[in-house]
Amino acid sequence: MQVIAHPSPNCGDRRDGLTPKLIVLHFTAMADTPSALERLCAPEHEVSAHYLISREGEVFQMVDEAARAWHAGAGEWAGQGDVNSRSIGIELDNSGATPFSALQMDALEDLLRGIMQRWAIGPEGVIGHSDMAPTRKSDPGRRFDWRRLARHGLAIWPEGGMAAPDQAAFLQAAVKFGYGADFGAAPVLDAFRQRFRPHAHGPLDAQDMGAILDLAHRFGVDCASHSA
Repeated sequence: MQVIAHPSPNCGDRRDGLTPKLIVLHFTAMADTPSALERLCAPEHEVSAHYLISREGEVFQMVDEAARAWHAGAGEWAGQGDVNSRSIGIELDNSGATPFSALQMDALEDLLRGIMQRWAIGPEGVIGHSDMAPTRKSDPGRRFDWRRLARHGLAIWPEGGMAAPDQAAFLQAAVKFGYGADFGAAPVLDAFRQRFRPHAHGPLDAQDMGAILDLAHRFGVDCASHSA
């Protein structure tokens, strides 16, 4: 895979000796790749990512993986904040309203395999921007093919099942899986559905409940053991 260097000044050192344990996926929500590159490399915007993938599958690297890119903003995952210091950010040239191209997904898969191997990140460490900031962000959005990544061992997917819907129990399981408790049940449910049930609407249902219980059981962490 060819990677095109396009350095951004919007980066710094990772704090407190942290290394990447997460990969956060984004969509650019901009007109095209050149527009996104310009913004991600403009000092006045104070935003960047480690990589940007065009719709044609070109991979641009803006920030060295060892450095802290400014892509995540406020939020948390698995009870831990400062996601920028704990992650690698990948931007995908997409509005969020259209499918992601096959060339783009192919390039993403190749890029993920390398990053995950270099930093020993498991598939549970690949998350969306909406997962760690559900009240602020909706990327990579409902059109992103998480199931495809999971089939290739590059993300995770619930195994299914049904359970009686219970909002308090849903939020408890969602927090064990990684979502922040302070975001509230409604934003967390929406973020969960964006990723795992993109066509679902309405109140919490048995399929939501079964899926989050499965994810919490298989991939959950004890957030009390982490510092925010």
